[in-house]
Amino acid sequence: MGRTIIDKIWAEHQIADLGDGTSLVYIDRVFLHERTGSVALKELAAANRRVRNPEQVFCTMDHIVDTLPGRGDATRMPGGTEFITETRAAARAAGINLFDLGDDRQGIVHVVSPEQGIALPGVTLVCPDSHTCTLGGIGALAWGIGTTEAEHALATKTLVLRRPKSMRVSFEGALARGVTAKDMILKLIGTYSASGGVGYAIELTGAVVRSLPVEARLTLCNMGVEFGAWTVIIAPDEAVFDYVRGRPFAPRGATLDQAIAHWRTLASDPDARFDRELAVDCNALAPQVTWGTSPQHVAAIDGTVPDPAAEPDQNRRQAMERALQYMALAPGTRLAGLPIQAAFIGSCTNSRLSDLRAAATLLRGRHVAAGIRAICVPGSSQVKLAAEREGLHRVFLDAGFEWRESGCSMCFFAGGESFGLEERVVSSTNRNFENRQGPRTRTHLASPLTVAASALSGHLADPRALPG
Repeated sequence: MGRTIIDKIWAEHQIADLGDGTSLVYIDRVFLHERTGSVALKELAAANRRVRNPEQVFCTMDHIVDTLPGRGDATRMPGGTEFITETRAAARAAGINLFDLGDDRQGIVHVVSPEQGIALPGVTLVCPDSHTCTLGGIGALAWGIGTTEAEHALATKTLVLRRPKSMRVSFEGALARGVTAKDMILKLIGTYSASGGVGYAIELTGAVVRSLPVEARLTLCNMGVEFGAWTVIIAPDEAVFDYVRGRPFAPRGATLDQAIAHWRTLASDPDARFDRELAVDCNALAPQVTWGTSPQHVAAIDGTVPDPAAEPDQNRRQAMERALQYMALAPGTRLAGLPIQAAFIGSCTNSRLSDLRAAATLLRGRHVAAGIRAICVPGSSQVKLAAEREGLHRVFLDAGFEWRESGCSMCFFAGGESFGLEERVVSSTNRNFENRQGPRTRTHLASPLTVAASALSGHLADPRALPG
């Protein structure tokens, strides 16, 4: 029987079969950030253990740092400065690669990792952050871990894992203008629920996936965890090989040629079998926007808020009712035209150069609606610098957006900067939970195109209605 891409990578990294479905697996790369990195490093040092292969361990400042111009170690999050300074000291003491504030390699961990060539096809990579599955977009087997697991991986370069079930999701058809990878993943979650991928390692495939540029694939994989998946992955191809070539930590010369020859073998075999298969027809897919407090609470931008009374499952019905109460929405409300107070473009989902370019196509020569607070936070310092070389920052600033330094920013609220009480925000982030972007903030997830169109209109808006 043929093997899946996950079977192949797992077999290459399995050190020992421990029985009962568990394996001791080798970890190629570990990536840390300042919210939990200092804890893992300090616990390791307290136990008189050293980081194994520190040259394969990386740390960046992203979760807690302020993104306002002129930032330093001071942060609006209570106690945040200590997180930053202690992580810096622990990383330097351990001799690992540190992308500190002021370093032009700094940025959101899942943006920096592929950008720097740290995440590569076929590698295993872990990080104490749930959206590590983003890196499946270039063919890495990557997943989020806890701080204790991070300590073990740092000391031994191994983890004990229970092998997940396998799933393949095929996205077929073609995307219409104004429809993006963000809309694809929201459609999947909305169709099969936020728990549809629980217990699975998922390969994403199909004609639409193969047509996506690499950065869009990273967006698609980023929200695999919102589908409940252990991880998601896309088989690497020529687009990925071209993307990797020349990255600072990527192989070069003859070594790269050898690597690419191996990466070509990672595709799932034609006769590989999966435990479950799903399909999404993208031909009629419209831009998506969430209406509730879970990514599964989603509908087309030209649709309406559903009626919980039509939901037969009692638990889901009650969750919908609570979501509508929190979001101050009524069944049947049209999503397009719903007034907003703020718009946010950023996060590890949608803050790469291609995302900013896409939003700029709508913003150029226009201005956000009166009273709208609009913010753009590039995903890395490299993205910010590249955008500024292209003049994109002027497009955002002239349109009335704030132009920030890189970081996670208001993707999540941890006591620092946030949106206002009961403000309605359209956001390119990945989670719309209660209080996610601030106390009582009401978040509508959407693509950067939909966020830009909505900021210009002052209400949730269909990007297909605007020329650009």
